[in-house]
Amino acid sequence: MQVIRPNCRAQFSAEDIDFIVQTLGNKRRDCLIDLLKDEHSRDVILDDELLFRAVLERPECLRISMYLYFYILVRNVFRGSGLGDREVSDYVAAVLAEFSQTHRTQLRTKTGQTDYFVDMLAALQTADDITSFFIRAHMGNYSLFLSGVFPDRIRMRSERRGAPDIRYYEEIGRSSFRAASDHRLAYKYDVAEIFNTLSERFQTTRKALNDLGDRLISLDPPTKIGM
Repeated sequence: MQVIRPNCRAQFSAEDIDFIVQTLGNKRRDCLIDLLKDEHSRDVILDDELLFRAVLERPECLRISMYLYFYILVRNVFRGSGLGDREVSDYVAAVLAEFSQTHRTQLRTKTGQTDYFVDMLAALQTADDITSFFIRAHMGNYSLFLSGVFPDRIRMRSERRGAPDIRYYEEIGRSSFRAASDHRLAYKYDVAEIFNTLSERFQTTRKALNDLGDRLISLDPPTKIGM
């Protein structure tokens, strides 16, 4: 099992750099490249409204990494929702980038792979301390991904089939991030504060992701919505 880290701002591809330079001005190419190497300057550059506008206006022409794509979008909507911590934006963007790969949404347990929260909760009953942390982190990430990106699908299933509603996912997300934030591995991987924020402000975070709506690259919902 792997811990998702807030590293979208630390893994620019050549295409990412070209996109930033072309959007903000080719004449400043050398200067911009140097500034991107400085952490503070890089963060200021990535907050530029021109980058956000370019992502929205020509998504079909973009040749950038999913990590930069999601960071620019998430950072913008989070700032508008009062979620100003760049580390939180970076982490959530990394979750979206990772979970856009279908296989990443599944949790591997001793009995196989599962998309269902009921199976994950069952796995917690017999999991050791370290495995419990990874399960909790995955449940928090997965509940945020589903409720943030596919709220309409959750509501439809709830209304038509009596499946859990959005509040179920919020509670799973809050409790999972809260439990994971207190674990020693959260401090080792430097995600304790991020998990704590996501626990305390899960609904705000979820609604901010809902606001992205059609701005996202088309993401197909999982064939199974975790329950």
